[in-house]
Amino acid sequence: MTNTQPTNTEPTKTQPTVRSCPFDPPAEYRTLREQEPVAPMTFPDGAAGWLVTRYDDVRTVLSDARFSAKRGILRPGGPEGDVPAPPPPGLFIMMDAPEHTRFRRLLTGQFTVRRMRQLTPAVEKIVAEQLDAMAAAEGPVDLVQAFALPIPSLVICELLGVPYADREEFQRNSATIVRLNSSPEEFQQAQGAMRAFIHQLVLAKRENPTDDILSELVQSGELTDEELTGVGVLLLIAGHETTANMIALSTMCLLRNPEQLAALRADPSLMDGAVEELLRYLSIIQFGVRRTALEDVELHGHQIKEGSMVVASLSSGNRDTEHFADAPELLDVAREHTPHLAFGHGIHQCLGQQLARAEMKAALSALLERFPTLRLAVPVDEVPMRDDMLVYGVHELPVTW
Repeated sequence: MTNTQPTNTEPTKTQPTVRSCPFDPPAEYRTLREQEPVAPMTFPDGAAGWLVTRYDDVRTVLSDARFSAKRGILRPGGPEGDVPAPPPPGLFIMMDAPEHTRFRRLLTGQFTVRRMRQLTPAVEKIVAEQLDAMAAAEGPVDLVQAFALPIPSLVICELLGVPYADREEFQRNSATIVRLNSSPEEFQQAQGAMRAFIHQLVLAKRENPTDDILSELVQSGELTDEELTGVGVLLLIAGHETTANMIALSTMCLLRNPEQLAALRADPSLMDGAVEELLRYLSIIQFGVRRTALEDVELHGHQIKEGSMVVASLSSGNRDTEHFADAPELLDVAREHTPHLAFGHGIHQCLGQQLARAEMKAALSALLERFPTLRLAVPVDEVPMRDDMLVYGVHELPVTW
């Protein structure tokens, strides 16, 4: 067993961030998986920790109660001290059981497979309306603004009971929150504005509840207004940022893989599996998930000391040849059995994953059918990638047909 513990004075690695291909994680991850699957690393703020890159080890870190979500931070390089600050009320992704369980229990029923199947016709209607508007524009258009972003924004607004007319404000603040180069002042201002926006909505739902998730949570009487506000902010950001980027990046990826696109067009029944494959292959939570060891933990021959931060790389785990033996570096829309890590693992596995799947299936199926000659309107190296965001994807995707 290796008993060394990284310190601030040791020459440890930083997390790989530079991509050579817009659809692949940084190439260094392959070397780390093969040679140093649990690697000492230095965080942007100078703190020492560990980077975990293999599929099985990622699952271990995310499911082992000895690793806490409570002490994680949302932004690499963000403020962090030896004594962790309590998470904002309602931000249950930064809580451990049993506190996390209390929120999860209230929300799980809102995102079941059955509930999402019931919602599918409404999603398909929204998709059709966006395609009509896109066709009327006659191209070229920015697929992000015309299609990929409105779909999950409309759906999550409908589910939460958020006025869609306010989308510009919450989309702008959301983008600031997940942008890596936001200043602390910009981050705090955007976060405060989002909380104020949702807090006013919570007060309105308390006075006049309607048929939506936020109203149901208010009426449950189990959460304070501050907790309801935190839950609302979290669901609103997660509900549109991740799926919008999966729809846009998946479209770009299929257009750049014409054989895979042709296979999907020839057999639309492949779409369910193709969505799982795109989730695995693209893994848009590009910097992984952070956890903190609550006690000394031995992992893959290393002893991770209590208090050490560990980053579990979802994108690297999803390319692990030990788990995906059949060429995981390649996109294969016909791949069978894709137990990927795109939605995380363990008690914090993404609550809205069934909603994301429903939206992706509806969006990609209808887009490919409606525009059989869809293509990029600019060279691929001119597409602005979201390297600067916690959620990877494209800032814009000019397309024509």
